[in-house]
Amino acid sequence: MTAVPYLLYLHGFRSSPRSFKARVVQETLERAGHGERLICPQLPASPKAAIELALDLAAQHAPDKLAIVGSSLGGFYATWLAEHLGARAVLVNPAVDPTRNLEKHVGVTTNWHSDEPFEFRQEYIGELEALKVAQITRPERYFLLAATGDEVLDYRDMVAHYPGARQHVIDGSDHAIPEFPQYVDDVLAFCGFTR
Repeated sequence: MTAVPYLLYLHGFRSSPRSFKARVVQETLERAGHGERLICPQLPASPKAAIELALDLAAQHAPDKLAIVGSSLGGFYATWLAEHLGARAVLVNPAVDPTRNLEKHVGVTTNWHSDEPFEFRQEYIGELEALKVAQITRPERYFLLAATGDEVLDYRDMVAHYPGARQHVIDGSDHAIPEFPQYVDDVLAFCGFTR
């Protein structure tokens, strides 16, 4: 690849740009002299609004050269965006069908990193339903990083949802993947950043 891409990082439910994996990506890009290529927004609770924000940022910064990294719910969003924008996407313990898991979170909850309250509304389940990708196209566009020890989501659902994609299944670990620094270079190389 010739031009360095922009990287859109999408965090998970109740998370933020201050998440561990987002900070690892940011620090790694900064050390490589590409810190300005990272787009890492605070996503709104509404899935529809989150996708609109991501599309707007992609159009502003990287209409031609974009890669996406999505963690958990961000991986669900990244899949939809990859299909619609033709972008490469790395999915880190992605939610395959968040409608199953997030129904129990309807109501007021808090952000992990700030304890700031926000409301996850019942209509957001329908917004998630509208963003489901039944089957990926062009599996070469995807890289799945999944942990068998994920206590929130089942890695087998992830593996099954991305057939033919590059996949690295970590034996053990957990939803947060504390060993993520071991994998960040592979993640960024897949996105088009040379080491």
